Amino acid sequence: MAGKDVIEQAINVVGAANVLAGADAAPYGRDWTGKYISSPAAVVRPANTLEVSEIVKICANARVPIVPVSGNTGLAGGTYADGAIMISLARMNAIRDIRPEARTTTVEAGAILSNIHDACDAHDLVFPLTFGARGSAMIGGALSTNAGGSNVVRYGNTRELCLGLEVVLPDGRIMDLMSELRKDNTGYNLRQLMIGAEGTLGLITAAVLKLSPKPRAYATAMVACLSLAEALRLLNALQEATGGAVEAYEYMPRAYMDRHMAHFPQARAPFDDAYDVNILVEVGATAPRDATPDASGEMPIVGYLEGVLEEMLERGEVLDAVVAKSEAQRREMWERREQSAEITLTTPNIVDTDVAVPLDQVATFLEQMTPTIAKLDADAQELAIAHLGDGNLHYAVYPSRDDADLRDEMRKAVDEVVAGLGGSFSAEHGIGLTKLPSMQRNKDAAALEIMRAIKAAIDPLNIMNPGKVVPQAE
Repeated sequence: MAGKDVIEQAINVVGAANVLAGADAAPYGRDWTGKYISSPAAVVRPANTLEVSEIVKICANARVPIVPVSGNTGLAGGTYADGAIMISLARMNAIRDIRPEARTTTVEAGAILSNIHDACDAHDLVFPLTFGARGSAMIGGALSTNAGGSNVVRYGNTRELCLGLEVVLPDGRIMDLMSELRKDNTGYNLRQLMIGAEGTLGLITAAVLKLSPKPRAYATAMVACLSLAEALRLLNALQEATGGAVEAYEYMPRAYMDRHMAHFPQARAPFDDAYDVNILVEVGATAPRDATPDASGEMPIVGYLEGVLEEMLERGEVLDAVVAKSEAQRREMWERREQSAEITLTTPNIVDTDVAVPLDQVATFLEQMTPTIAKLDADAQELAIAHLGDGNLHYAVYPSRDDADLRDEMRKAVDEVVAGLGGSFSAEHGIGLTKLPSMQRNKDAAALEIMRAIKAAIDPLNIMNPGKVVPQAE
């Protein structure tokens, strides 16, 4: 627990206006889900890396735990901070530079994702990491959780989009890994070690990010497929037809569509009829030949998409399709997908999971989960939505009763099915507190020992986001 002396020292570094306590700190102690509510001793808002370093040194000397916080949009309890000093990176939000020729940007950890998008757009470039919380999520948090989102199928997750990092270590030293190099084979990859560590090994303060050409045109559609097997065939056919230009491939089953219409009654259904397998697909064209209208005014990239859909419609593998004919129609399709958190995560007692399986095992996972859950609770309801292009499912169960033991059994059941399919119990949301039991049960024992050894070596006082990510040895 941080005492008054620690808080007073922090005030000397950043000023009284940037040290929040009591009621002023309370909003930081509540995560987006409302599941994890804590009482931080104080929230400190440094303006630069040197101030972060000084605050960390103060906490290290007093052996006070530190919890970094960015946009606080996480879903796994990674910012739970009872009695800790929270370090908010919100004031460190500069986009320091954009180098169009090198296709890089250097940003501070508090830069909001949508602001990075807007800055890159002015140079006809994209930082392709995107998800529903992009208007408040900060890049430091995205790096700390190795966030995924909708465009992983083309660009990879956050780890693949970062070239360099600046990190304040648990003793306050500043580690400069701010390389802009695409190749750097000089020993252990400490940058990758810090990405996805959720602030348990250090506090990310800045990053060099990799940019890509902005697509000149998009082809976007809602597609109803006969089955998930046909949906996977459609994905592969589109990748071949477009040279790997599929940017997003999102699965929304009938149950999700029904829940969406109930939650947003003003919304329009994607099709006149209801279907079991609904796919949002988007293809991005960067080559002028694919984004220059032909004599009829049609974009070639749209023609590629429509051509593949027509072939599969004729074979009965695709049941229906609507191709967006305007930006407004495209945005309507995306809103349906991006409202998923409001639909799935706002119900009490939810068992929410974030798993990944091989692409050809998504249907098998869902087929195995239904009877497995029914054995535990015959009246439970299931809901799934997936980044189908990379095998990441957000699978939720709504038990028929408020029973913590039942929820634990359901999580164990999900873990067991995922493990049997060669999958992962955590795809993009991080470990935090929620998945510590899954780490204990399912992570390779030798891997856990190495993780504990790394944590102990880098953070011997165990002050950096303690109790998260790596479970204690039994």
